[in-house]
Amino acid sequence: MSESTEIDPPARGVDEVVTLVVKHRVKAGFEVPYNEWLRKIVRIAGQWDGHLGVDVVPGKSAGLDTYTCVLRFCSTDAMQRWLDSPQRRELVNEATPMLADGDQTEVNPANEFWFAPHTESRPPPPRWKQAVLTLMVIFPHTLLVPLLWKPLLGLSPFFSHYVVATFVITLTIVVSVVYLFMPMATRVFAPWLTAPTEPKETR
Repeated sequence: MSESTEIDPPARGVDEVVTLVVKHRVKAGFEVPYNEWLRKIVRIAGQWDGHLGVDVVPGKSAGLDTYTCVLRFCSTDAMQRWLDSPQRRELVNEATPMLADGDQTEVNPANEFWFAPHTESRPPPPRWKQAVLTLMVIFPHTLLVPLLWKPLLGLSPFFSHYVVATFVITLTIVVSVVYLFMPMATRVFAPWLTAPTEPKETR
């Protein structure tokens, strides 16, 4: 494929979305058959129950074509069923002779990607938008979390120590932001994050 491919996910809840990242480096001379194989596996994976979409990002590494495929599934179980399926195993075996480093896979929970991996057709949000949304999520935490912890931290000299108290408050903020509020905010504000920014007119 000469450009990134996006398959729109069906309308369903994505609270437990996980991503499967597959990286391939194609041997010289196998570019054409690999692209045919890639189209086939993308089509088959798109029909898999629990599959939400895929981004295919081409690149170059040491003079060889590379492809990073980011597949999204509605749950870990759905992803594991695809990984263990005879269809995928057969397809991977078919592609192995064309790959310089084999089939490299990596699993990530969706909340590790505050802002979805970008492609040529879907660039990342402008950095100022990322900064504004991150500030909107973190700032209330810096105000509220210390107030919530203050009564409990004052019950023990150990927990009231500045370093310990700061660690507990910071840990609470990080866990809350990364695992709950930031994924929620990126979904709610997705239309704004992905809206094109109009260039300023120059005179």
